[in-house]
Amino acid sequence: MKRYILVLPLVLFLFNCKDKKQNPKEKAEVPFVWEGANVYFLLTDRFNNGDTSNDVNFNRIGETGKLRGFEGGDIKGVTQKIKEGYFTNLGINAIWMTPIVEQIQGGTDEGTGFTYGFHGYWTSDWTAIDPNFGTKADLQELVQTAHNNGIRILLDAVINHTGPVTEKDSLWPGTWVRTEPQCDYQSYENTITCTLVKNLPDIKTESNEAVELPTQLVHKWKTEGRYEQEVTELDAFFKRTGHPKAPRFYIMKWLTDYIIEFGIDGYRVDTVKHTESYVWQEFKTECDVAFAEFKKNNPDKVLDNNDFYLVGEVYNYGVSAKKAFDFGNKKVNYFDNAFNGLINFEAKWNAAQMPIDDFFTKYSDILNSDLKGYGVLNYLSSHDDGQPFDPSREKPYETANKLLLCPGASQVYYGDEIARSLLVEDTQGDATLRSVMNWDDLEKNEVILRHWQKLGQFRANHPAVGAGMHQILTETPYVFSRVYSRGDFKDKVVIALNVSTDVKQISVSDVFLEGQTLTEFYSGNILKVENGNVNVEALGSTILLEPLHLFKSPR
Repeated sequence: MKRYILVLPLVLFLFNCKDKKQNPKEKAEVPFVWEGANVYFLLTDRFNNGDTSNDVNFNRIGETGKLRGFEGGDIKGVTQKIKEGYFTNLGINAIWMTPIVEQIQGGTDEGTGFTYGFHGYWTSDWTAIDPNFGTKADLQELVQTAHNNGIRILLDAVINHTGPVTEKDSLWPGTWVRTEPQCDYQSYENTITCTLVKNLPDIKTESNEAVELPTQLVHKWKTEGRYEQEVTELDAFFKRTGHPKAPRFYIMKWLTDYIIEFGIDGYRVDTVKHTESYVWQEFKTECDVAFAEFKKNNPDKVLDNNDFYLVGEVYNYGVSAKKAFDFGNKKVNYFDNAFNGLINFEAKWNAAQMPIDDFFTKYSDILNSDLKGYGVLNYLSSHDDGQPFDPSREKPYETANKLLLCPGASQVYYGDEIARSLLVEDTQGDATLRSVMNWDDLEKNEVILRHWQKLGQFRANHPAVGAGMHQILTETPYVFSRVYSRGDFKDKVVIALNVSTDVKQISVSDVFLEGQTLTEFYSGNILKVENGNVNVEALGSTILLEPLHLFKSPR
């Protein structure tokens, strides 16, 4: 339910809804903007165990390498933390979860110890939720709970490959997959028409040949009593679209069902550059159709007028490339008619190597010119990047500043906010990045968490932070503004970082009016613009300035 709230000094959520001369009785709702979203990325199995009764399924009881088996995290665990307000307190307005579809039942042993598909990227059945993660009822509750709290849900889509072949899991038919050659990544062709690694069958996404359902799926669905229903739905999908019954279109149908049935808000798409670029244009079309159907069928559950969101993982894409990813022998634009944004693999390097204002200015300039209307999802740590910005967690405040205040969308990796260790002894490969969420450290790292919460809330309250134009105001102390407008909505903020105790005032005359009343969000203090300045004496090293307003609480 929408409410009207009077903002007082200690109120957590403050919004600049119109320009500085607005009548305080006029109220505008703050728009949610994907280009400046604050996304929380979690491994479903590693975040929170909300239901211990589903911890073991398919006899997955083999001894695994360290952190390479299921640890108990599930959909209910995520819902539980939404209800507790954990994400709201962090200023999170979108949650991206690793794939929750049914995984292979067996495990692999490729030199890193025995491994199960706890991460969700080893699909065996796109139409079912893995019981280790929960049920369809659990997903329904998650999406509804998230939406009730103004949080969007991103699931993770894999079209490129199936799960590995194991003693329990059959190879998909040769009409569906290839098992060789292995990619060498030296050209466009040798990045897409090949297997990512050994024993990871590659879907023949280039094929337009009609194929029959894999026998293992037919047998499974008949055993579960849903074969006729699945086939009926597939026939209706292919009749409506006119697509051939080729492998990629089966998978698109199965993935878009989650949009129609549950009303998810977007997909993070895996291994984008390993699939023909036109596939993603086809996928976008089907996602848009499915989202429109959900909105038509569920008008009371529609959060806003945003389109379905697609963000792609084009491994090694960086914002400097703008729209063109270079394979060496071919450049591909993944934005137009496909993705709203791409994951930015460059941010961690820029954060470490560039002066902070050069870092922020670069991103603002590109996002407001070449990538205008699109976006990037910045991260400083992630589930498969072995060279994070701060692996030893010695710089949690700097990490928060550079991630949450950088232009673009932000990707908070679970535990960033309480310094979850990324260096776990006796692990191999990416397992060190995927430890169980360190809930026991909440009290010990409360001050760190509070800093992430303050910046995250300010970012969520103000689209200008992630989607606005950046302008440096002073170098010492470091003060900058962000300005954003969309239609009648205008948003202006001023931010100062690393302010020393001897600084008495900062200049804001380029942004705020003389005599204007401001709130310093971090401390909750009320300030007034006098002679173009605000007095910041006795405030902390991080200063977040916004106008004092009445506002309409967003959903």
